[in-house]
Amino acid sequence: MELEKRTYVRIVATWTDIPKGAQRYGNYSRFMAETPTAASLFDLTGRVAIVTGGTRGIGLAVAKGLARAGARVVVSSRKPEACEAAVAAITAEGGMAIGVPCHIGEIEDLHALVAATLEAYGQIDLIVNNAANALALPIGQITVEAWSKTQDVNERAALFLVQAALPALEASRCAAVLNVVSVGIFTSGRHLALYTAAKAGLMQLTKSMAAELAGKGIRVNALAPGPVDTDMVRNNGPEVAASMAASTAMGRLAAPEEMVGPALFLLSDAASYVTGSVLVADGGTVFRA
Repeated sequence: MELEKRTYVRIVATWTDIPKGAQRYGNYSRFMAETPTAASLFDLTGRVAIVTGGTRGIGLAVAKGLARAGARVVVSSRKPEACEAAVAAITAEGGMAIGVPCHIGEIEDLHALVAATLEAYGQIDLIVNNAANALALPIGQITVEAWSKTQDVNERAALFLVQAALPALEASRCAAVLNVVSVGIFTSGRHLALYTAAKAGLMQLTKSMAAELAGKGIRVNALAPGPVDTDMVRNNGPEVAASMAASTAMGRLAAPEEMVGPALFLLSDAASYVTGSVLVADGGTVFRA
């Protein structure tokens, strides 16, 4: 507590002069009191992270990365066996994790996910809204049910998970939310209206969340991956995957692990003054579009 009361006279006169949101973000005072090291900036020791869609692809890679950085991780997926496998993979590396089966399209499941996290760890500091539904239909064949399902998973779930966890996030001194969107929101493509409309909505929701929650000491950012070598991409077939790789300046798909660095940056103290931003990690897709 003594560190938290120290001030840097060129910035503020007293602790009470620091805006409320900054007071709640405990590491604000640490940056005034000491020079952070590279290791300390990315250290998540003592923090608890929820990762939706955390059992494969980008979600599993990020969950492992957060655990390696010291966080206790809660991975969610609709399939209990997938949760068990992800937890086993994380704990095999020395991390701490639990799995909570959850259909994020169901509001009751989101509340159950928050309750299970609090029961296990007593706090929530970080949320990664990663789970997605990549349903692809051409315009003219889009149904109300398909639209609702896509919106419920890709956008609505992020809002209502954060709302369910809001008291815990407000109590945290290092709260951060990461919404995983897609580079597709900046480009165009056939049969992608459902997916990209929902992800574009999530990007705007990110900005609105950031504006409203900054005063509570909660940072909210988005990560927009380019084409990544995941089941979602491979399910389109080798020709489509090759075309997606060719659309990047780097000429290849990303490995899921290449999203860990950007995610860790946005969730850690390294990004303590970053909120409402979208980090594009796309191998040079957008600037070629």
